[in-house]
Amino acid sequence: MNAQKVILDCDPGIDDSLAVMLALSCKEIEVIGITVVCGNVPVEKGAANVCRVLSWMDRTDIPVYKGAEKPLVRPYVNAEDTHGSDGLGETYFPPANGCTVKSDAVSYLKSVLSSGDDVSVIALGPLTNLAQLLLCDESAFCSIKELISMGGSYKSHGNCSPVAEYNYWCDPDAAACVYNAFSENPKLKHKLIHMVGLDVTRKIVLTPNILEYMKTINPDLGKKIEAVTRFYFDFHQKQEGIIGCVLNDPLAVAYFVDRSLCRGFVTHTEIETEGISYGQSLCDAFKIWNRPCNSLVLTEVDEKKFMLLFLSGVLGADLDEASRILDSIMVRRERA
Repeated sequence: MNAQKVILDCDPGIDDSLAVMLALSCKEIEVIGITVVCGNVPVEKGAANVCRVLSWMDRTDIPVYKGAEKPLVRPYVNAEDTHGSDGLGETYFPPANGCTVKSDAVSYLKSVLSSGDDVSVIALGPLTNLAQLLLCDESAFCSIKELISMGGSYKSHGNCSPVAEYNYWCDPDAAACVYNAFSENPKLKHKLIHMVGLDVTRKIVLTPNILEYMKTINPDLGKKIEAVTRFYFDFHQKQEGIIGCVLNDPLAVAYFVDRSLCRGFVTHTEIETEGISYGQSLCDAFKIWNRPCNSLVLTEVDEKKFMLLFLSGVLGADLDEASRILDSIMVRRERA
């Protein structure tokens, strides 16, 4: 099977960093480049964190490009309260060697997507880079083979307002621009944004017992994951009332690799840009608006299947052993 070419657009960030690790570990994906957007941390910090992860994974050959330093319209608000002042749980790992960061992510996206190759984008942060690409080169944007976006929410509550998920809240105008294009542009008529939102990501929880198991499989990477998630654990206990941390972004990568992980429905989605609900993703599940479908909104996920993919891909776990271990340590959730 040929690996699918992918550009990761991200804002590392703790869970973004784990998502990059997963993408680099999956034989089904060929990461041809990484673009960085302001989001969880400013773009300079995000690029430095990408380089750290590439160094850990011995993949500093992958090009890294800095993108938008601020949202399209709104003032920039980071999420360092969630991810730490360095974006990696205040671990302050030393800078990586052998990784060169270049500027102008939008020009890079334009060049690659205009080349005629089939290239998909997995967007793990605010959609500012992609909106800027759309505004400067519509043809290149429409050449994206598939767009997976970790963002939004259908029924689950928000994580930075009562109704909004952070990535879309950080730059709602960019998210609206991208979603509107998938509704209105004839070149995107047969394509959908795959919305990997809080309805499914909140079900992917890295618990202390799974983390301990990770360290037995691969002590080096396991300890790095432990270090960067400790801050995240504390935040989630205070904010979400859970023991562990939610792995939002890694699910977007895993879903790209294995579509059987999640299920959802096709609909028209709009992103609110004004008022107290700005950043909210409004998913027309009952076709009340009767507008063109632009999104596949995910609502169900197989948590164990995800965790098996992550443990085997990133840490090299034996699938049979990992399955047995997870059966004994994963929290059982009642399904509706």
